[in-house]
Amino acid sequence: MKNQPYFIFIALLLLFIPWHAFAQEIPELSAFNQTRINYNESGMIILGSWAVGNMIWGGIGASNSTGQTKAFHQMNIYWNSVNLIIAGFGFWQASNEGLSNDLFGTLDAQQKIEKILLFNTALDVAYMAGGMYLKERGLRLNKDKFIGFGKSIILQGAFLFTFDALMYTFHAVHAKELPGLVQQISLNPNGFTMTIPLSKR
Repeated sequence: MKNQPYFIFIALLLLFIPWHAFAQEIPELSAFNQTRINYNESGMIILGSWAVGNMIWGGIGASNSTGQTKAFHQMNIYWNSVNLIIAGFGFWQASNEGLSNDLFGTLDAQQKIEKILLFNTALDVAYMAGGMYLKERGLRLNKDKFIGFGKSIILQGAFLFTFDALMYTFHAVHAKELPGLVQQISLNPNGFTMTIPLSKR
């Protein structure tokens, strides 16, 4: 893929390095994987905080309003109760993920999170489109509930689109460190060794 040149670089290495070598542990990859996990944990905290804030706002707003405004706040509560579950599960999953020290495990985990975030970003666009449709349908039918629900879904979709796009950007930038790490790996009869170039003074 155009936005993942490091996978092309690593794929070329597969042609020249014995496959069994990639099963060996490379301790230096732990720090790379820890950063990815930290990003995921921080992202779930942000998502969870957004969910809790919206649920509180929605509860107060729904009890003090009527019509489409009430529907708007109600949908915020419904939507973010799901967000809160996702954030809780995602944080638990990230905090319990073991640190992979092998190259295949690292590549697999990195590619997986990027694919998930790209898929989610496309889904967020669909959410916003669905919200716009629901809002327009409510205006045509003069249904306050549809209008309020549509406005809420547009807001939630816009937040999730921004969230997923930023998360993908952080992970994609972080992934660019992989070729540099792999270039420093040399193969010997005992496995891998890591060569860290000394900085010039």
